[in-house]
Amino acid sequence: MKMVNIYQAKTQLSQLIREAISGEDIVIAKNGEPQVKLVPLRKRKRSDGFGAGKDLVGTIDWDLFNEPLEEFEEYM
Repeated sequence: MKMVNIYQAKTQLSQLIREAISGEDIVIAKNGEPQVKLVPLRKRKRSDGFGAGKDLVGTIDWDLFNEPLEEFEEYM
């Protein structure tokens, strides 16, 4: 892990970004106290967005929908 102060981060930001993208942990500190961590964003897959699970849901069998579940028969 590499720790830099705010002034160093401002003057070397491009280099620090390259290092973070390559996997280096970069922590920016103020008065020796860690404040933030510089991390690369992961590329979002198309399937991460709205409607990603649409193909995971099947059709509902409405005849069985209101039937009691076997796991809860003892409570009925």
